[in-house]
Amino acid sequence: MHQWNEAIEAIEEDLTQPVDVMGLARTALTSEYHFRRMFASLAGLPISEYIRRRRLTAATAEIVAGDSVLNVAVRYGYGSGEAFNRAFKALHGLTPSQARRPGAVLHSQPRLRIHIRIEGSHEMKHRIEELGEFRLVGFTTRVPLIHEGPNPHIIEFQRNLVPEQMVRLRQLADPGLPGMVSASINIEESRAEGSQLDYWQAVATSLEAPQGFETLEVRAGTWVVFEAEGKFPDVLQHLWADAATEWFPANPYRWVPGPELLSIQPDADGNSGRGQLWIPVESARI
Repeated sequence: MHQWNEAIEAIEEDLTQPVDVMGLARTALTSEYHFRRMFASLAGLPISEYIRRRRLTAATAEIVAGDSVLNVAVRYGYGSGEAFNRAFKALHGLTPSQARRPGAVLHSQPRLRIHIRIEGSHEMKHRIEELGEFRLVGFTTRVPLIHEGPNPHIIEFQRNLVPEQMVRLRQLADPGLPGMVSASINIEESRAEGSQLDYWQAVATSLEAPQGFETLEVRAGTWVVFEAEGKFPDVLQHLWADAATEWFPANPYRWVPGPELLSIQPDADGNSGRGQLWIPVESARI
């Protein structure tokens, strides 16, 4: 992760100037899309939000030191003192004048440094698959992302699905495709708790969708497939974090846009079982 830390350090060179995220990605030896995606997964917030907070943190120090709001606003690229005041209050819950008072509680964004530790005792089961074009056929809704524990929005959505329709979906499954899946797509860049995504309960198939079902066309490509076994939903939710923090930094692939597919085989009690996470990738050597 040496190059990634170099990219993050480059942000600090002059926080009063706009940051070239594409240039940061080049420093990290990756594409801008992959840099943004991986940064959000590793840091828990988008690169744009991190930069905004770091700049406001530096600006706050100058405000507390006694510099005028207008001077600081102009120095850090805000169009007016009012715009800076709004951003300042959004971060601290205080105006700049209130922040100068003794005892004012302020917020700051520490400088990030990424440390990746891959423990030999933690084996990640994975394989690389090449799939041709296929489609997802099923039902979809927009839900908030929940990192830990059951997602009540997904549970309610699944509860309202008609059993007969789910039987029809299973009949569309193709050999060689992931089969019945939960799919996530159009996830907000931050991937923070509560960010929105399109959730699908669907089947991967090459067949046409029957009337009454929604369809999403998926282009041909390469996928990394992770496998895990254990308690639901914890073991499944951790697959994404393990992929971002352990597998991608150690392997020559980039995460690319596309649906992320989760297929599960629950045990009899429904509280545990096996799962597979399919993530679309491309070679980092391209």
